[in-house]
Amino acid sequence: MSAAQDGGFSAEERAAMKSRAAELKAEARSGKAAEKAAADAAAVEAKIAEMPEPDRVMAERLQALVAEAAPALQPKLYYGQPGWAKSGKVVVFFRSGLMDKARYSTLGFSENAALDDETGLWPTSYALERLDDAAAARIRDLIVTAAA
Repeated sequence: MSAAQDGGFSAEERAAMKSRAAELKAEARSGKAAEKAAADAAAVEAKIAEMPEPDRVMAERLQALVAEAAPALQPKLYYGQPGWAKSGKVVVFFRSGLMDKARYSTLGFSENAALDDETGLWPTSYALERLDDAAAARIRDLIVTAAA
């Protein structure tokens, strides 16, 4: 029985938690806001660059969508994956399915995203197998709403 099956964490989950802890330590040590923003952007760029195809292409396109739809959101690693933050808090993120050894990649929105609606029920993540023009248009709308 694997760790995930018996209620423990999988190797990927442990790696993500370790990555997040390292990110938090790095944030605590970082200095000026401009230097931190540049370092965060470089870290996100590096993470995207190391992704295998086709996830890298999706992440690059998603990064362009965020920059165009919500330029106030700043790149920031989130559990070792690309994210985009408002006031230092991640709003939207991308998880590579190939890097996570999952069936599909994920586009997610954190609790900081302004996606709440009157029904009290809204999606916080989406399976992402490809990022065609129709999906990009829908994602753009979600990003605009989430970043409000």
